[in-house]
Amino acid sequence: KIYVEGKEENVSVTTHASFDSAHFLSGYEGKCSNIHGHRWKLEVTVQSETLEQTGQIRGMVVIWQLKDDIKKLADEFDHSLIIEDGTLKEKTVEALKEENFKMIFVDFRPTAEVFAKYFYDRVKEIGYDVKLAKVYETPNNMAAYGE
Repeated sequence: KIYVEGKEENVSVTTHASFDSAHFLSGYEGKCSNIHGHRWKLEVTVQSETLEQTGQIRGMVVIWQLKDDIKKLADEFDHSLIIEDGTLKEKTVEALKEENFKMIFVDFRPTAEVFAKYFYDRVKEIGYDVKLAKVYETPNNMAAYGE
């Protein structure tokens, strides 16, 4: 908590970034078992106990650095095929490699729900006090993770 104009306050800032990628859900009975793409939107809210005290950013939380960091995380997945480890046959993986497809292998099922926790943890590792991470798989469907 911080004090703004003599009053104790909670201060948080939110930023977002998007990436386009494909995935599939191995073992799922339905359309999502096929490779399909999304425009994923990552939205992260961080909180701060202090505001900048001097200069042109006085009274602010350092949002531009957060924006850059979130964009870098999103860009890691942009225009890729996200694959859960062990869900494709080795010869399939080799064929995709021969075609120079960008593949990212993850050790989790690539759902919006798990991605929300994944990005929460990654942003926390960078050093932010993360309040909430949201991942939109579509404009109408979102998963959130926060402690």
